[in-house]
Amino acid sequence: MNLLESLKRHTTVVADTGDIDAINQYKPQDATTNPSLIYQAAQKPEYAELLDDAIQHALKSPGDRPARREAGMDKLMVNFGCEILKIVPGRVSTEVDAALSFDTEGTVAKAHRLMALYEGAGIARERVLIKTASTWEGIRAARQLEQEGIHCNLTLLFSFAQAVACAEAGVTLISPFVGRIYDWHRKERGAEIPPDQDPGVASVTRIYNYFKKFSYPTQVMGASFRKVDQIVRLAGCDLLTISPDLLQQMEKTQGDVKRCLDVETARSSDEQKIHLDEKTFRWMHNEDAMASEKLNEGIRKFNADTRKLEQFARTKVDSMIAA
Repeated sequence: MNLLESLKRHTTVVADTGDIDAINQYKPQDATTNPSLIYQAAQKPEYAELLDDAIQHALKSPGDRPARREAGMDKLMVNFGCEILKIVPGRVSTEVDAALSFDTEGTVAKAHRLMALYEGAGIARERVLIKTASTWEGIRAARQLEQEGIHCNLTLLFSFAQAVACAEAGVTLISPFVGRIYDWHRKERGAEIPPDQDPGVASVTRIYNYFKKFSYPTQVMGASFRKVDQIVRLAGCDLLTISPDLLQQMEKTQGDVKRCLDVETARSSDEQKIHLDEKTFRWMHNEDAMASEKLNEGIRKFNADTRKLEQFARTKVDSMIAA
C-alpha cells in the first residue's frame, strides 16, 4: 500500500489545484481552488474553452466595463468549479475576490452571485463551498451565508482566534495553513525545524482537539503543505487538501500511515473553552505576529493574482477583437 492509499483510510483527501487533469489522476473526494491556482490553470491551452466562455459571458452581461469584467471573472471561477465537479464526487471550493476580505456585505453579495451561476449550471448548493479569508468581516459574512444554506470554507487561517471565531459562527469548514505557518517560524529561527516541533502541524492539532472536545461541527482541513511528513502527522484530520506534487510523492512511496488525530484523544485534551466577541478576536489575532503577518500577506497575494487573471483575460479579449 502506498502512503496516499493509506492516508485515505483516516482522512478525506482533497486536491489543492485548478488543474483538472491532476484531479482526474488522483481521484480525491473534494477539490479546492484559489485565484493563484486558477491563474496558473487558465494559461494552459487545454482550458482555453473555459476562459473563452467566461469572456463571452462578460461581453453579454449588462452594466459598465468594470461590472462586465467582474461578471466574467465570476463565470471563469464557476466554469472551473463545474468542470472539477464532473470528476470529484464531493465538493469544490470557489474563492471570493480577496479585495472583499474586509467587506461583509460585499462578500455576501459575491457569494450570492457565484451560487446563482452554479445553480444556473445545475449544481446543487451542497456541492459548493464559498471560500473567503478568515478576517472578522469574512467570518461574519460566512455566518450569514451558512444561515441561508450556503456553505463556506474559511481560508488564510493562521491563528487559534480565527479558528474559534469560525466555529462559533457555524461555518462548514476551515483551512488552517500548515506550510505558511512553518515558513514564518523557520525564517524567524533561521534554521529548519524538527518534524516533531513543526508549528504548523501543532496549530492544526490544537484546533482539531478544540473542535472535537467541544463538539463543534465545523470541519478542519489542513492546507498549504510543504512536505509529506507534515501530511502524515495530521492523519485523522477531517480533511487534508494536498497539491499534485505531494500527492504524486505519496502515491509513489510505499508505507503505512498511522492515525495521529482522533476524537477520543481530543476529548481528553486540556483545552479550555473560550468565547470571542469582535474586540477579543482582534486582540488575540493581533497578539500572534505570525498570523497577523501571514493573513495580510495572503490577502495581498490572492488579490494580486486575481488582478493578473483579469489582465490575462483582457489580453485575450483584445486578441479576439483584433482577429
